[in-house]
Amino acid sequence: MYKVGITGGIGSGKTTICKVFEVLGIPVFYADTVAKEIMCQDALLVEGIKTAFGNESYFEDGKLNNKHIAGIVFNNEKALAQLNALVHPAVFRAFDTWEQTIPLNTPYTLKEAALLFESGSYKMCDTTILVTAPYEIKLKRVMERDRVAAEQVIARMDKQLSDGEKSKLANHFIVNDEQQSIIEQVLALHQEFIKSAEKLKGTKL
Repeated sequence: MYKVGITGGIGSGKTTICKVFEVLGIPVFYADTVAKEIMCQDALLVEGIKTAFGNESYFEDGKLNNKHIAGIVFNNEKALAQLNALVHPAVFRAFDTWEQTIPLNTPYTLKEAALLFESGSYKMCDTTILVTAPYEIKLKRVMERDRVAAEQVIARMDKQLSDGEKSKLANHFIVNDEQQSIIEQVLALHQEFIKSAEKLKGTKL
């Protein structure tokens, strides 16, 4: 099945874009949401996290001790990289399992991931979309959404690859600047992906 990866910096609105694709009947795998779930459900991942960060990484009821984990990986790039090295393979496994549930007549699937390029999962996609937005708009969106100060948002933004860096790896772009029509951009890509999926299917027959 044709696989489309979609990503964007914090505040870019990639989740909103994904909802539009869902309206068109395209299944979306939300990698970041799944990652939070499997950190408590994937036995191999749970064991790996306990080994790396201690048994106190989980409460007695099996829930993740977010405060403990955050205290270790915050401002510690080595620890964060170690955590990502454990989580990303588990997310890949979850995606493979999820994809098996998708009807064969589905033209393509969408994988939404904040770290699509950083994790290397873009290599498992047939094509990718980068959702972009002006810096000030992204900053304002996140401040209003999370009710946090600008400094906190900027600190989170600084930990991500810039749009310029991501654009070097992206195949398609959606500009979410509150000026250009999101729906028109999604519809155009939707038609393009359907055609690409048909070509891919034809080459495999």
